[in-house]
Amino acid sequence: MAIPNPEKGNMSLMERESMQFDVVIVGAGPAGLAAAIRLKQLDESLNVVVLEKGSEVGAHILSGAVLDPSGLTRLIPDWKEKGAPIGIEVKRDRFWLLGEAGKIRVPNFLMPPLMSNHGNYIVSMGNVCRWMAGEAEALGVEIFPGMACSELVIGDAGEVKGVVAGEFGRNPDGTPSESHEPGMELHGSYVFLSEGVRGSLSKQVIARYALDADSDVPKFGLGMKEIWEVPPEAHDEGLVLHTLGWPLGFRQSGGSFMYHLDSNQVYIGYIVDLNYRNPHLFPYMEFQRFKHHPEIAKVLSGGKRVAYGARAVTKGGFQSIPQSAFPGGALLGCASGLVNLPRIKGNHNAMQSGIAAAEAAHAAITAGRSGDVLESYDKELRAGPVGRDLRKVRNVAPLSARYGPVGGLALGGFDMWFQTIFGGFSLFGTLKHGKTDADSTEDASRHAPIEYPKPDGVLSFDRLTSVSYSFTNHEESQPAHLVLSDPDVPVQVNWPRFAGPSARYCPAGVYEFVGEGADRRFQINFQNCVHCKTCDIKDPSQNITWTTPQGGDGPNYPNM
Repeated sequence: MAIPNPEKGNMSLMERESMQFDVVIVGAGPAGLAAAIRLKQLDESLNVVVLEKGSEVGAHILSGAVLDPSGLTRLIPDWKEKGAPIGIEVKRDRFWLLGEAGKIRVPNFLMPPLMSNHGNYIVSMGNVCRWMAGEAEALGVEIFPGMACSELVIGDAGEVKGVVAGEFGRNPDGTPSESHEPGMELHGSYVFLSEGVRGSLSKQVIARYALDADSDVPKFGLGMKEIWEVPPEAHDEGLVLHTLGWPLGFRQSGGSFMYHLDSNQVYIGYIVDLNYRNPHLFPYMEFQRFKHHPEIAKVLSGGKRVAYGARAVTKGGFQSIPQSAFPGGALLGCASGLVNLPRIKGNHNAMQSGIAAAEAAHAAITAGRSGDVLESYDKELRAGPVGRDLRKVRNVAPLSARYGPVGGLALGGFDMWFQTIFGGFSLFGTLKHGKTDADSTEDASRHAPIEYPKPDGVLSFDRLTSVSYSFTNHEESQPAHLVLSDPDVPVQVNWPRFAGPSARYCPAGVYEFVGEGADRRFQINFQNCVHCKTCDIKDPSQNITWTTPQGGDGPNYPNM
């Protein structure tokens, strides 16, 4: 479905057309769709539009995922009767500490109650979002996939009054081509940004209104995921497994997940926290190496990989939530950083944030207001279900960063148990994260290079082969959407000081250093980009800005 364009032709020389809505929502993830549905539940006459940069709803959704259904149940209590694609209930929970050749199981009774997956479901969040989009459209929400939002529209009072969506046809140098279409301005009484982790417009809004002035630094991990079809004898439907330890070891935080869904399929993934110090560390290869652990290999051996993807994951928690209401709109879901790190769950909080934002906007519109700050939304985000969920785990990430994953597991577990018993009171108070992930990167001279085994093409694979399993596509005649603040920094700073870490931290092989000595140059293969945003987060010089490519470009995840 395309946005109607009332007058085609050489519109690059004309003013953009505009359309007015009550609420404009950027991003058809669980947060944005929940907001859209809730708005129409409250008032079916509201004009609500959802703009999605993927070729279809769900194309850019990648999540583990074990779904806590609390947010969806609040939004659509009869989701089971309505046929939501949520049917694989968690039957068994396992947590292992891995050594190179063996494992130690952490007994379930040692884990705080909030860590239990009883009543949760193994799902494809891409398919859940596709189903939610159908529910939204049935209520009258307009959803436009393939429409990347490239700019904010700022009103006379300095508020966000809309976005520019659907610009196409620029040459590689940025100039308009003969087929250039400038896109349209979509205006709203309120604009919700639910772009996911490190969204380009969300990043601008946070900077413009200093929304992070009173919050701790944001923290992130890089999550990589594959879908495998495994032999029936290796499959255990409903099993949820998480691990810490090998191959990262017990100094660097990160870990794995393996979820057994139906049809002999397994979701397997690895998360590397981006606070790592050694610039030689290669997150993608840590994931590939992990699959060779004997306990993991015996599940995958004889199987077939059918999909691959990657994306950044928020892990800052409660203390890193920025002010989430700004003049004219709100940040939703991972744009605010609402993942519960130890539970590895954020979709329920994303939906809760969408519900809260919708209720705040509806109250404002009903009262005749528009373009102001929805202060009630920010308060509800911190004091309501999301805040209560995140406060209990707020010290896990800082403790893991200070004492390693095992120390963080022990101390974080103690803290969660203590808060459970004493009504949320923590002996640690609220710990700070310290440095950003970019600032955590140390000079290469302080660390030894890491030798990684060559992928065997059976359990482990090279990056370009993996990217082909993400079904990524970008129109090559457009400008690169990965923008360098200073084109000289990669070769003159990042190579000699940090050993060119972008060649390793990117899970899609976008960045290369080509040539030697004085002939060395930095090459950006933007066509490979799976939109994970790691480069925008981890680059030690903060020289790379991720922006949106043309709408519809990027990965096309089928069942992630």
